[in-house]
Amino acid sequence: MQPHNDNNAALAVLIDADNARPAIVEGLLAEIAKIGVASVKRIYGDWTTPNLGSWKQTLLEHSIQPIQQFRYTTGKNATDSAMIIDAMDLLYEGHFSGFCLISSDSDFTRLASRIRESGRRVYGFGEKKTPRPFVAACDRFIYTEVFTQPASDESAPAVTTPNVKTLRSDTKLVTMLRESIEAVSDETGWAALAPIGSLLNKTANDFDPRNYGFKKLSELIKAIGLFEVEWRGKLVYVKDGRKK
Repeated sequence: MQPHNDNNAALAVLIDADNARPAIVEGLLAEIAKIGVASVKRIYGDWTTPNLGSWKQTLLEHSIQPIQQFRYTTGKNATDSAMIIDAMDLLYEGHFSGFCLISSDSDFTRLASRIRESGRRVYGFGEKKTPRPFVAACDRFIYTEVFTQPASDESAPAVTTPNVKTLRSDTKLVTMLRESIEAVSDETGWAALAPIGSLLNKTANDFDPRNYGFKKLSELIKAIGLFEVEWRGKLVYVKDGRKK
């Protein structure tokens, strides 16, 4: 699916080092490049602690600026506060069209909402364990498992492609696709793929065919086997297989 994008849009990329992994960065930045330009790339954490040492090489390779935040007391996350304050400062500068918040922490829910209230777009990136309120607060949310390559100990398991039976038994997925096709179809029941994807982006901000092991929406729909798919020139059209 193609996200809402403006290739020249200035974006502020803010990473919570305590809730993200170096293994996702290459895929993350490639995804952000589809949306706009990462004008600011900052990552927040207590860099005096050994658990963040694995980030060093990644930060150098991708020119990400580390922001030091000491832990003043045990059990309190000063990193979150520093990232939120920085985000608000950048928001008031008025130079950015959107913000990319990389974390699986629900503490950023209100920040995402506040940025959206200002008219900027918010793109969230986090693991599938991310609490629903933070996911819902973003314009678009992408699960970082789709960026992970199983090449190192840090990597999470790669997203595996489910079989047809598993896909068909996912009632939520099938219903969501059927409703989206129905909403944008013509009188014959056929719908162009692009409007389907646009509607899915609006109704389910965390929907992504890569979550199911497919690079493209057309591949996912075809794999389920409950829909008719045909090419008309360079355009893909889809129809609910129950309709004749």
